[in-house]
Amino acid sequence: MIIAYCPSTSGLTRIELAPGDRLPTTSVWIDLVRPTHEEQQMAEKLMGAAIPTREEISSIETSARLYDEPGAIVMTAILPMAAKALDPELSSVTFVLSSKRLVTVRYGEPKSVAICARKVQADATIAHTGSAVLFTMLDIIVDRCADVMEEASSLYDSLSLQVFEVGLTSRKTTSYQTAIKEQGRIGLQVAKMHDVCASFSRMMLFLGSHAQKVSLSEDQVEQCRMAGRDIHSIKEHGDALDNKLSFLLDATVGLVTLEQNQIIKIFSVLGVIFLPPTLIASIYGMNFIHMPELKWHFGFFFSLALMFGSVAVTFLFFRMKKLL
Repeated sequence: MIIAYCPSTSGLTRIELAPGDRLPTTSVWIDLVRPTHEEQQMAEKLMGAAIPTREEISSIETSARLYDEPGAIVMTAILPMAAKALDPELSSVTFVLSSKRLVTVRYGEPKSVAICARKVQADATIAHTGSAVLFTMLDIIVDRCADVMEEASSLYDSLSLQVFEVGLTSRKTTSYQTAIKEQGRIGLQVAKMHDVCASFSRMMLFLGSHAQKVSLSEDQVEQCRMAGRDIHSIKEHGDALDNKLSFLLDATVGLVTLEQNQIIKIFSVLGVIFLPPTLIASIYGMNFIHMPELKWHFGFFFSLALMFGSVAVTFLFFRMKKLL
């Protein structure tokens, strides 16, 4: 599917092309959503640069996803939806930028692209150039990265409150299993955001170094630097959150281990408490003919009293030692 955005008095007008329609030559932004071979060729003809296919994007190494084309630059970056979409092909977008137009190639539905589409249609102050649309999208992407990281930080805060304030207990296996799984999910989200930040950091450096080729203004070059600094600060936030997650995971496992050790200690003490009555019962269970209390009328009650007395004395001893 091809969605073209053409200039109008109130912003950019969205035109969704039907099969067989011609691509408007006035298009400023061409959004290719799961394009067919014919749609991609149509965009390449208007753009004057080769657009990588899905197979080419997936086969290109991460370090080689930024390169030159005649009259344009090609940049593939991972969007913040990578934190929720594990498929890198769905969460990555390829930007093909020339001095006039921008082409985006995507196979998922990133929220950043949808927000940018609404903004360029409503905001008439955005210049009708591909670079202006790209920088509008970059601002939205940086904000989305910050939002995703803040969401992960909020989840960490609520989870740490559950662990340290409410507490976990090994008697409720699902409670600490859920906590550990949630920590793992937040850790995966933060790790994905590291990939997103690294991807956009390289993209900002590449875009800034090719400013003349795509006719970037001085303000846009400065925007590149600012976006790079913002991405770097988000990555540092992620590093700090990653360290806190490691501490929380160790603390959770430690609390569970303490609970389990407490239960094992209780069973060990109970085993010691019931050892004396077991010994008494074993003695009086021996089948010898000449036993002092064998024919005694109160022998049975005497043995029971000895067993209960030994339990009471042992119990009181452990209570005095604060082992129970």
